[in-house]
Amino acid sequence: MLELLMNRRSIRKYKDKEIPKDLIDKIVQAALTSPSGRNKKPWELVVVTERDILTKLGNARGPASSPMKNAPLGIVIVADPEATDLWIEDSSIIATVIQLTAHSLGLGSCWLQVRERLSQDGKDVETNVKEILNIPDNYRVEAMISIGYPDEEKEPHRVETLKFDKVHYNKF
Repeated sequence: MLELLMNRRSIRKYKDKEIPKDLIDKIVQAALTSPSGRNKKPWELVVVTERDILTKLGNARGPASSPMKNAPLGIVIVADPEATDLWIEDSSIIATVIQLTAHSLGLGSCWLQVRERLSQDGKDVETNVKEILNIPDNYRVEAMISIGYPDEEKEPHRVETLKFDKVHYNKF
């Protein structure tokens, strides 16, 4: 697990290569095992493989969401805020599981924040994404994860660059 965490980096450039359905299914299966507060599991996933929809999602926030444009797969994390007051935390956990699973399968990914973000034209990104994906008004969108075969290389984290000074034992 530590090796996986040290090597996973945000990947924003992807090869023009389709992800086989069995790998997508593995990512989804792993995601569905995600823990959630009081086991409420308030999240739902919108798995996107259609190029035109990925392009629209890539434009939803401007340059900040552009990795979605060249990704063969996007997973949008949606949640029901009425199910639990922990929907943001639970959505963040499932997004992290998606990213770690993708990396374990040889894929790269990038977290694209949606909630409380504005597009270049000042429009609420969450509203943009809801319109593109026909998400009901009572749901919230936490983030989008772009996923694909990496077309860039990034150095792993190095132990000497980790912020151990941010760790406190017994007291702050």
